[in-house]
Amino acid sequence: MGSGHKADKTSLASSRTHSLSHQHHPSPPASKEVWKKGGRMFSILLAVHLALLACTLVSSGAFEKIAVHDYDVFFLLTVMMLIVIVWIIFYLVSTSRGPDAILCKDSHAGPVWLRGGLILFAIFSLVMDVFKIGYYSSFYSCLSAIKIIYPIVQAIFVIVQTYFLWISAKDCVHAHLNVTRCGLMLTLTTNLAVWMSAVTDESVHKAHSKLKKNVTEEIFKWLMKAGMRSGSTEECNCNSQICQIFKNGYFWLYPFNIEYSLFASAMVYVMWKNVGRFIDHHSHHIHRLKFRLFRRTFFVGIVLGLIILVSGLGVLIVYEVRVNSSHEASKKNEALTMYYIFNIVCLGLMSLVCIGGSVIYRFDKRDMDRHKNPTRTLDVALLMGAALGQYAISYYSIVAIVASTPRDTISALNLTYALLMIAQHTFQNIFIIEGLHRQPPKEDHKRELRQKDPYGLTFVNINAVSLRVPDSGSTVTPSTLPSVEAIHPSELAQSLAGPKKMNWRRKFLREISMFLLLSNIILWIMPAFGARPQFDNDKELNFYGDSMWPAIVDICLPFGIFYRMHAVASLLEVYIMS
Repeated sequence: MGSGHKADKTSLASSRTHSLSHQHHPSPPASKEVWKKGGRMFSILLAVHLALLACTLVSSGAFEKIAVHDYDVFFLLTVMMLIVIVWIIFYLVSTSRGPDAILCKDSHAGPVWLRGGLILFAIFSLVMDVFKIGYYSSFYSCLSAIKIIYPIVQAIFVIVQTYFLWISAKDCVHAHLNVTRCGLMLTLTTNLAVWMSAVTDESVHKAHSKLKKNVTEEIFKWLMKAGMRSGSTEECNCNSQICQIFKNGYFWLYPFNIEYSLFASAMVYVMWKNVGRFIDHHSHHIHRLKFRLFRRTFFVGIVLGLIILVSGLGVLIVYEVRVNSSHEASKKNEALTMYYIFNIVCLGLMSLVCIGGSVIYRFDKRDMDRHKNPTRTLDVALLMGAALGQYAISYYSIVAIVASTPRDTISALNLTYALLMIAQHTFQNIFIIEGLHRQPPKEDHKRELRQKDPYGLTFVNINAVSLRVPDSGSTVTPSTLPSVEAIHPSELAQSLAGPKKMNWRRKFLREISMFLLLSNIILWIMPAFGARPQFDNDKELNFYGDSMWPAIVDICLPFGIFYRMHAVASLLEVYIMS
């Protein structure tokens, strides 16, 4: 009798659990796609072949002896951008407006601060295109027409793509699946090709400026014939002041265009991952977080970060003036010493702060967010992958400094700088990744309590409990209600006091995030706008040679620059979620 009664209770509990789980976690609708991996594989193959073709043309167009000209590269990029523009218009007009085309949206994709950064870089990219059009228009009689058409098409491409990503970054498309995947991969490849072209053009320009500063005009012309392409614009005269403004202006704006291409590539990749995806809204929490910059902070992180930012701008100005405008070795060494000391102090503080933040996370009681999140997965992959560029430069510098003689003060500072760069990237990645995987803070504890009596006792809100009446028509009794665990008054008092104890941790995490954010901004500005001691310090150049070391820096440094800007976006998210 007792065993039978126990079995009945067990079966009733299991059926109740099954019904409740069925009610609260509905299975997503079945996908209409027959072979999802096949569509993804085809789009990936398309992107790989286009990327290899673009990479081959861009790299070949940088050298004089190879019969590939820069206008050949511009022609390919123009065709790719025109195709992408046509597809985006098709997506906005046809695909996204179809019945049941967008059944759900990914709340984590395309956050407002990422889209805001994309618009900021897009504005500077448009200004760069205007400068390019003005510069190339000065030589319309001796240049190919594609050099004027290219910046015009690029400006249209930037406008159309920015609008597309602003309104569609969160879409989970379920119409024209294969066409959408191929279109997104073509968009991603086009952005990467434009990025490669901009990086190559900027590197060639800086190499030419370096050679012109160190050698005579006759030797420079001979080197151009023997090595890298000088560009067809060198044959045209740019003597007017407005022409020089256009020329210098668009080269100074290249870093913004480079970052725009990478930001757009990241957002397009997340859209590609979300094609054909169904989201379970019961497990996919939507966190409506408000950005409050001057609330619940001690202002220590903001003040220290602003000090680092302003000091770094001063160091950058002095460095550019002394290194690029002076031929005296003593002034050059003073500028290098000042640059290394500033970076050593900045990187040392950032490393210590990141270690402190990781220690605070050890005492953080918030749960880890383990739900599927393509945006967060991409953020982590980009942080880890982009850091490899700076790791490579640092390790090459360490080998060159340790293996070469003599060892002077600048060599010691350079070695310390390289070691701290490795440590700072490592500790910062740990801090950011741990912050991205934390659940955001809950709402105020008083709002979570549905009803509370004057004596501090909490009652259960029956309306918030979803019940399912058994099909047999049996009466719902207290024994059939979901069990609610009794709360002891001491436990209730402890839970009420919990947020106050957690408050100091959240404040410290906000201070750390804001300090790291501002510090990463200045560490992005310095190399992006010309402060590159790798070319001005002769230790590595003499050790690896005039061809190997510049190639290493040109390949790895863009990844290091992108790392800083991506870290800024990730730290802003960590700040908001703290």
